[in-house]
Amino acid sequence: MSDHSKIEWTDATWNPVRGCTKISPGCKHCYAETFAERFRGVPGHPFEFGFDLRLVPHKLADPIRWSKPKRIFVNSMSDLFHDDVPDKYIEQVANVMLAADWHTYQVLTKRSRRLSRLLRGPLKGAAKADHIWWGVSVEDRKFGLPRIDDLRRARPSTAFLSVEPLLEDIGSIDLTSIHWVIVGGESGPGARPMDPEWVRTIRDQCREQDVPFFFKQWGGV
Repeated sequence: MSDHSKIEWTDATWNPVRGCTKISPGCKHCYAETFAERFRGVPGHPFEFGFDLRLVPHKLADPIRWSKPKRIFVNSMSDLFHDDVPDKYIEQVANVMLAADWHTYQVLTKRSRRLSRLLRGPLKGAAKADHIWWGVSVEDRKFGLPRIDDLRRARPSTAFLSVEPLLEDIGSIDLTSIHWVIVGGESGPGARPMDPEWVRTIRDQCREQDVPFFFKQWGGV
């Protein structure tokens, strides 16, 4: 776990899972994959196996050892709801978040159907915990907008959207039961451009529906 983060909307990161696989256009230029693959084959490095998905159980208890309250981005280098992460392991992660309740946790996924199923089932207690924020990534209409509905169906106490990288005008969005919206463009080599009008449209809808709006970055190489 890192007790400092360059991500503007959080304080720290916690990665009890490492690695992931691409499932939608927003994954094309994944910063986490680019970072992890730099260290593939380096003996003893946390990313010795590159971006291959693996569980990291020795990291599970880290938040309990971290006494100072922080906002913690859970799995900045993975997706907790990836198909290859067992339900029981996800429950273990949730139990740590419930136990170390002096922190605020931010859990973000593109696997919204699985999130919705588990938050309505074995993770129901974690879904209702005010200090655990559950969010989905929204990059476009085809893949991103359905995730909002999945999140809403789960009815978490705190729900947020990470609209990043914003790849197109996503049109009219229903922000019922959404508590926070983050918007940003793509950065790094090959970054796809973001039209300012797309951002303004989302900002205006947040104002109209009384939902806090956080603009992260324009993006670019």
